[in-house]
Amino acid sequence: MGRGDLNSRIMLIAEAPGRMEDEKGIPFVGRSGEILDELLKSVSLSRDEIYITNINKCHPPGNRDPEEAEQQACMPFLKYETALIRPKIMVCLGRIAARKVIATGFRISREHGTWIERKGFFLTAVYHPSALLRDPSKVEETRRDFQEIKRKLEELSQ
Repeated sequence: MGRGDLNSRIMLIAEAPGRMEDEKGIPFVGRSGEILDELLKSVSLSRDEIYITNINKCHPPGNRDPEEAEQQACMPFLKYETALIRPKIMVCLGRIAARKVIATGFRISREHGTWIERKGFFLTAVYHPSALLRDPSKVEETRRDFQEIKRKLEELSQ
């Protein structure tokens, strides 16, 4: 299971815990967690106000991308979390989460920050914080995506 506010209107969904996350049982620790915290802070949000989870509940061996069978095995847990939390906004962190939750052909480089409404949920995707470590040039557009997420949250709160 993920972590955070069980009454949150925002759910962040990543692909799988990293080695440190798996060991500590906490999503987004280490440098990628610091980047996520900075992005949240930039729009006056904190981890206390959101719910963070992963598609896969275990760290894939060798830090590889989760295989389709592994993702499928964990999807009932994500569906349960979604039913429990009932967020209005679901934000996929990275390509793998976006392709599993939004659309199999989702192109993060082209479609990040766009909205799709499905079954009463507003879905979007942003670059994964670890991608920002590898390519800092994506930080500003990710900040803008988070500003749009905050705007959507305020719109839905009216």
